Amino acid sequence: MGLSRRALRDGLAILEAERRVWRHVGKGTFVSSKPLRQAQIPGVVSQHTSPAEILEVRILIEPRIASLAAMRAKADDIAHMQRCLDKLDPYLHRDVSADQERIYDKWDGTLHEAVAEATQNALLVALYEVINTLRSLYVWERLQTAALTRKRWRLHGKQHRAPVEAIAGRDPAAAERRMRQHLETVHRNFPKTMLAPITA
Repeated sequence: MGLSRRALRDGLAILEAERRVWRHVGKGTFVSSKPLRQAQIPGVVSQHTSPAEILEVRILIEPRIASLAAMRAKADDIAHMQRCLDKLDPYLHRDVSADQERIYDKWDGTLHEAVAEATQNALLVALYEVINTLRSLYVWERLQTAALTRKRWRLHGKQHRAPVEAIAGRDPAAAERRMRQHLETVHRNFPKTMLAPITA
């Protein structure tokens, strides 16, 4: 394909973060589709929503999702969240390229989706997949990259551990509080000029 090993690794990392492939050490890389994945986002939503609206909805529902996850998560759910954290962690301790920041963002989305999946509520998972698809739009990624300084980016990454630890500790109140703190930090760190409609 005329690709370097690094480009191929980065491409596979993005596909893995999107859960289009599964990679097993010593076994290989396997194509796998994720259940309940939304086929597409209704055009009217993707064309007229904004980062501000996405963050507003996330602040409204994700803390409660984290609370439910603390009550209902199975061991496999918690292990998956930990795996997402492990994938995110290396990017917090070194300078990375724009392509690697994109990989980080994919794992960020996968982690939040894993918390939703841990609620064992199929409708909540489907609703969150709509949110996650919107926030992974190219324009949203570009806004987020422009908004985040290295210091803020690392702060957001470190904040991911707190709600996961509360979920693993079966503490619904702490999980809800910590997820809200994380999302409110994300909201504060977005310049107000970047919270206009995505299509603007």
